[in-house]
Amino acid sequence: FCRVDPYGFERPEDFDYASYEAFFSRYLVVLTRRAIKWSKLLKGNNSIQKSLKVKRYIRKGIPNEHRALVWMIVSGAQANMEQNPGYYHRLLEGEKNGKLLEAIKTDMNRTFPDNVKFRKTADPCLQHALYNVLVAYGHHNKAVGYCQGMNFIAGYLILITKNEEESFWLLDALIGRILPDYYSPAMLGLKTDQEVLGELVKMKVPAVAELMERHGVMWTLVVSRWFICLFIDILPVETVLRIWDCLFYEGSKIIFRVALTLIKQNQAFILEATNFPDICDKFKQITKGTFVTECHSFMQKIFTDPGSLSMATIDKLRETCREKVLSQG
Repeated sequence: FCRVDPYGFERPEDFDYASYEAFFSRYLVVLTRRAIKWSKLLKGNNSIQKSLKVKRYIRKGIPNEHRALVWMIVSGAQANMEQNPGYYHRLLEGEKNGKLLEAIKTDMNRTFPDNVKFRKTADPCLQHALYNVLVAYGHHNKAVGYCQGMNFIAGYLILITKNEEESFWLLDALIGRILPDYYSPAMLGLKTDQEVLGELVKMKVPAVAELMERHGVMWTLVVSRWFICLFIDILPVETVLRIWDCLFYEGSKIIFRVALTLIKQNQAFILEATNFPDICDKFKQITKGTFVTECHSFMQKIFTDPGSLSMATIDKLRETCREKVLSQG
C-alpha cells in the first residue's frame, strides 16, 4: 500500500486501506466517464460559458487534469490574470512589509507537515511557491495582509494548479469575492457565517441546535475550522476538491450545504452527547469515516439532504447575524 496519497499527503497510521480501495475502484469508473465528457465540453478551446449543463458537470466533479483550468475560468481568476499581465511578478519585486514577511515565514513549517511536497528536503520544495503566493497576496490586499488559514488554502491551490501565478489569482477570487470577509482582521464575515449556520441548523436540524444551546456550546468552537480552512485537513482530499469545484462555481453557500449535510446525516450520533466535551468530540468524529470518503455520493447528498437553500435566505440571515455579531463585539 502507498503510504503517500497522489497529492503528497502521508496517510495516517490507522488509515483504512481496504475500504478506500473498494471506494476508489468504483470511483475510478466515474472519473473515467467524467473525463471523457469534460474533454468533449472543453473541446480544446478552453472556454466555458456558465450554464445549467456546466453546473451539473461541476457538481459531478471536475477531472484532475482539467481542474485548475476550470477553477480559473469559473471563478473569474482567469479573466483577472489576463487583464493584469505581469502584476503578480511586480508584487514580488516591489517594496515589502517586514512584519508581513515574518508572519508568513513563521507559518511555513506549520503548513502541511504531513505532505512530502512541502518538506524542506523535497525537490522542488513547494514552500517557496507558497511563500511567494502569500507574500504577493499580502501586498495585493493590504486590508487582509496575512492570517492563519490562508497558508493551507494557498497550499492546496498550489498542489492543484502547480502554478504560483494561478494560485495567487484563485486565492484572490476566494478571499476577495467568494468568501465574504473571512480573513479580514476582525473576521466579521467568518463570525457572521458561523451564526448563520447556527440559524440554519435551528431551521433544518432543530434537535441539534437545541442540544448545543442546552450545553452552552458556541458554534464557533465546533465549526470555525470548517469555514477558515474550507474543510482542508477536516475532510479527505478528494472530497475537499469536489467541494471546491462547486465553491468556485456556486459560491459560499456550498460551505453551508456541506456543514448541514454533516450535521443532518449524523444527527442521531450527535444527540448521544451528554455534555460539553462530548459534543465537541462528536463534531470531530463526524468528519471521518466512509460517509465523507465516498466523495461522489457525499456530493450528491449535499444537494439533496439540506433541502432548498437559496442565496436570498443566506443573505437575509447574514444581515441579522452580522448585526448580532457587531453588537456583541
